[in-house]
Amino acid sequence: MDKKLAALIENSQNIVFFGGAGVSTESGIPDFRGAGGLYRMRSEIPPETIVSHSFFLSHPEQFFRFYREHMVFPDARPNAAHRALAALERAGRLRAVITQNIDGLHQLAGSRAVYELHGSIHRNHCMRCGRSFGLDTILREAPVPLCPCGGTIKPDVVLYEEPLDSAVLNAAVKAIERADLLIVGGTSLSVYPAAGLLRYYRGGPLVLINRTPTPYDREADLLLTENIGEVFAGFTAE
Repeated sequence: MDKKLAALIENSQNIVFFGGAGVSTESGIPDFRGAGGLYRMRSEIPPETIVSHSFFLSHPEQFFRFYREHMVFPDARPNAAHRALAALERAGRLRAVITQNIDGLHQLAGSRAVYELHGSIHRNHCMRCGRSFGLDTILREAPVPLCPCGGTIKPDVVLYEEPLDSAVLNAAVKAIERADLLIVGGTSLSVYPAAGLLRYYRGGPLVLINRTPTPYDREADLLLTENIGEVFAGFTAE
């Protein structure tokens, strides 16, 4: 691990991590805007349209076909970054993980205080009766997963045209406001309103870990342009 980052972590007791798609690419999950990413796909219908609320309602079979093929990776496993963050939480230094990812890998690694801004593939609900379902139902019940009551089961992920969950957003804001070290990794900080959360940080140092430039690079106290899994490889907080 970078010596400066290790020193910042050692001297902090209220760390918050804010991450994006780049945190999970080393677990085999493609990002959205990078080379080979979801939004670079060539298709008759733009991916941004397919993952919109209106398209989900009007073309559920096409939505679920795309969703299962390109947004759900049930065999993915946590990488070094996920494991290091979970270790920091167990050590009492990391207070929250705020993620734009929907894969659930932070929880699989052992993190408990996780705020999922864009929801999770592991939570799904019937749009008619509200009953909850796991990911297995979405994968098994094709082409459109239906509840026993006949209602369509919708993944609890934030689609285009849908707002973020206000309770999750407010909890993330409070965590950032209380932080004494904010580590941002694997995100271009170009997706709003999530990227706007950084303006609530009034604590100590800001660390940015990302392969490509972000709008906040000049504000960072420490800027690392490496894969986040490589940055945390071999790290242990215990």
